[in-house]
Amino acid sequence: MATTTETTSTAETSPASAAGDTSPTGVKATTFAAALNTAMSDAMEHDDAVCVFGEDVGTLGGVFRITDGLTQRFGENRCFDTPLAESGIAGMATGMAINGMKPVIEMQFDAFAYPALEQIFSHIAKLANRTRGHVRLPMVIRVPYGGGVGGVEHHCDSSEAYYAHTPGLKVYTPATVADAYLMLREAIDSPDPVVFFEPKKLYWTKEQVDLAALRRRYESGAADAGVGTEGRAVVVREGSDVSLISYGPSVSVALKAAQAAAEEGISAEVLDLRSIVPFDDDALTATVEKTGRAVVIAEPQGFVSVAGEIVARIQERCFHSLSSPVRRVTGFDIPYPSPKLEEHHLPSVDRILDTLDELQWED
Repeated sequence: MATTTETTSTAETSPASAAGDTSPTGVKATTFAAALNTAMSDAMEHDDAVCVFGEDVGTLGGVFRITDGLTQRFGENRCFDTPLAESGIAGMATGMAINGMKPVIEMQFDAFAYPALEQIFSHIAKLANRTRGHVRLPMVIRVPYGGGVGGVEHHCDSSEAYYAHTPGLKVYTPATVADAYLMLREAIDSPDPVVFFEPKKLYWTKEQVDLAALRRRYESGAADAGVGTEGRAVVVREGSDVSLISYGPSVSVALKAAQAAAEEGISAEVLDLRSIVPFDDDALTATVEKTGRAVVIAEPQGFVSVAGEIVARIQERCFHSLSSPVRRVTGFDIPYPSPKLEEHHLPSVDRILDTLDELQWED
């Protein structure tokens, strides 16, 4: 598992240039954004049925420049702009998927996707079941999400619970550069709809990654490529005293908290869930049974959340292994606050350490 080495905040940087080029060779400092850009480019090169569209994804290359260069490389029939109508974007993607295309659509910002929920919930999620599997929808709904970028309300929501609650949708959220590439390639190749949550605050983080090697290994189906990440969580830090369980933008926070906890004599294991739907119950059970304590860390508000579901699964499967009640560190049950207050709203190392102190440590 690579570690983050650098972060920038500008959305003007080209993902292609951040990776060196669109067909990188060798290990190099590569941004999360470049991994996503390369994954789409490689998928479009590999399969003519793949197309990319959404608001400003064409000439501009997307608000965050994640689709930079795709229109120039593949033409306006393969990567193009749409009207500002999310329900129309989702509806058009549905028709295209029914007719053999593999659309990859961008919702620009998390809360901007809400006008499309009727299409997603009533049609995209249910069509395979409604037709008894005769009609499948191979499509990806890309959702830049989460806080930590100084955004305001409607630009920093963490809305994964809505989609995870809806049968028929897969829900992925990578936390590393390598997973951003591999999981988006896998999502595009899925025969069923995938809601692909991209943590905005990770877009310009860098890791040492060889994207060309990942591409070769993915397309050859090599087992060591990380292919088959769907529904498979991964332990990104070993520990023995407590399990920190997270996904997407909160994994890096959990890792920092684990490092800080180690300095205080607490050995924390960190589990990156990767995929919310399908869910890796085996990995969750294994880490909690190993450590006997668990803290779930996630950005959204805690009430009726994915974090709450994770806690319930731990209680159901690991009750007799627990030495302390399972705790959560989440956003507060409020609308997303102003940029000046978001650092207090989001899970932080200090909040996680305070929660660890509150765990039952006596036998």
